[in-house]
Parts: sequence; structure tokens; C-alpha cells
Amino acid sequence: MHRNVGSIDRIGRILIGIGLLAWAISGGPVWAWIGILPLATGLLGWCPAYRLLGVRTCPLKNK
Repeated sequence: MHRNVGSIDRIGRILIGIGLLAWAISGGPVWAWIGILPLATGLLGWCPAYRLLGVRTCPLKNK
């Protein structure tokens, strides 16, 4: 599993995920629990949807 989510993208995903989860915990709508997905992909640095679409925001490393 190679990283395909870049630094700025990861930070955004983590912040959005935390915000949605905080909203869900504080009595927000049930759909706010979807915040688990951006939080998980931000923490892991890997997004399955990006893989399917061939998108990569993480810079390639020269080998």
C-alpha cells in the first residue's frame, strides 16, 4: 500500500474528519459520522478512491 495522499490533502482530510465527528458526537445528524472516512484516509495517507481513479497528490520519490 503506497501513499497517494499528499501533506496538504492529509491535513485537510484530518481537519474535516475531526470536525464532522465532533459535530456528530455533539448531536449533529447521523450522516456526520462519515467523518470517519476522511480522518482514516488522512491518518493512513492512502485513499482507495484515489487508487481507483489513478489520482496521486503525494509527490513521487525518485528511486
